[in-house]
Amino acid sequence: MISREPTIERLATAQRLLLEPFGLNETHLSRALGEITAHRVDDADLYFQYTRSEGWSLEEGIVKTGSFSIDQGVGVRAVSGEKTAFAYSDDISEASLLDAARTVRSISASTRAGKAKVAARKVASSRSLYPALDPITTLDSTAKVQLLEKVEKRARAKDPRIVQVMAGLASEWDVVMVARADGTLAADVRPLVRLSVTVIAEQNGRREVGSSGGGGRFGLAYFDDSRIQEYVDDAVKAALTNLESRPAPAGEMTVVLGPGWPGILLHEAIGHGLEGDFNRKGSSAFSGRIGERVAAKGVTVLDDGTIADRRGSLNVDDEGNPSQRNVLIEDGILRGYIQDALNARLMGVAATGNGRRESYAHVPMPRMTNTYMLGGDKSPDEIVASIRKGLYATNFGGGQVDITSGKFVFSASEAFWVENGKIQYPVKGATIVGNGPDALTRVTMIGNDMRLDSGVGTCGKEGQSVPVGVGQPTLRIDGLTVGGTA
Repeated sequence: MISREPTIERLATAQRLLLEPFGLNETHLSRALGEITAHRVDDADLYFQYTRSEGWSLEEGIVKTGSFSIDQGVGVRAVSGEKTAFAYSDDISEASLLDAARTVRSISASTRAGKAKVAARKVASSRSLYPALDPITTLDSTAKVQLLEKVEKRARAKDPRIVQVMAGLASEWDVVMVARADGTLAADVRPLVRLSVTVIAEQNGRREVGSSGGGGRFGLAYFDDSRIQEYVDDAVKAALTNLESRPAPAGEMTVVLGPGWPGILLHEAIGHGLEGDFNRKGSSAFSGRIGERVAAKGVTVLDDGTIADRRGSLNVDDEGNPSQRNVLIEDGILRGYIQDALNARLMGVAATGNGRRESYAHVPMPRMTNTYMLGGDKSPDEIVASIRKGLYATNFGGGQVDITSGKFVFSASEAFWVENGKIQYPVKGATIVGNGPDALTRVTMIGNDMRLDSGVGTCGKEGQSVPVGVGQPTLRIDGLTVGGTA
């Protein structure tokens, strides 16, 4: 059997699912784009999407919910200057396509002289970062339920203080195709899975929660016995640790952040401030600061959509541009922003492969993929030992940031009080308050243990959610404000 090049294979899959069942072909796409470009617009595209998703949840030893859905549709966009006109439909037909095209072209009142032409077809280059398989089909329903039951049994067997276990398994197969007015055709076939574990531990009338999980762009076979045990161990450990926690001290102090998921603070407090739309509009604390020092020496921050199998990775973004490894801050110096096509054009720079949208019913915007800080040369033990009095935060819950000021607030779901370089006891109720750009200048030690999160991140922006990844090494940051309960 002769196999096709992956880019061509993905395009063929997209055409089979998104065009052929509705009697469409590339000629119809060119006709719709021609309708838009008959008026003077700067950019136009069609975004087709087919999504199959499935979810299972187990609680109290039984399957509480099971869901399956299929969604499909097309989004049609025209861009003129800073303005965007957008229409979408779950009816993929020539009539709907042309109707949407005529609607969005009204963004520009002027009509071109003569007949509008769409540029010659060109298949966009793309990467091959994950398999094109449908993860829903990689295990049958019985095996999926058994997987969740295994999580429940192992968690309860781990410690008698575990009184409740909740587990969830989610799978998604997403097929997208982009046709642009410049002739670009691009497609991607994106698997995505996630297993989540939450346990409640009880001791002397006190109850505490612990959570864990992970996933990425692959099949459900990833969740083998060793992986399940790892998630169970982490969730149980977190719950039992919190049973022993004391009220967190408050005040300005040294804070050490653990590796991996604590990178969510980096994502929120710094990453959003480096997105192109905020910087073009001058509303980010990082606006107009390319080439300036914005962080301590040794701080290098990347947004990288090219890491194999990662939750935030993309073969192509949702505008048909290949994902990239973008250096945002290098040794403390601001090097660039995260860009989609619209903001890149208006800022006179190249797109960075970060045009993302939640679905065909949403417009693209600059969004992060996998955002992380590179490691340094200090051991984690050395960093913790350097604390005279301070907080060691190893896991985070929710948080929020003000893009304009850079101010952030984060709650630590697992943290420890440290004195004279020794961990004293776990604490509860610690809230870390600071300013993103200022916090970067206060980094004094960078660990050699850079780690990406386990594959659980979802980022929200302007009502849209997309899967992302985060990561960092152990970090020491001096002079952060901790709000506590003590």
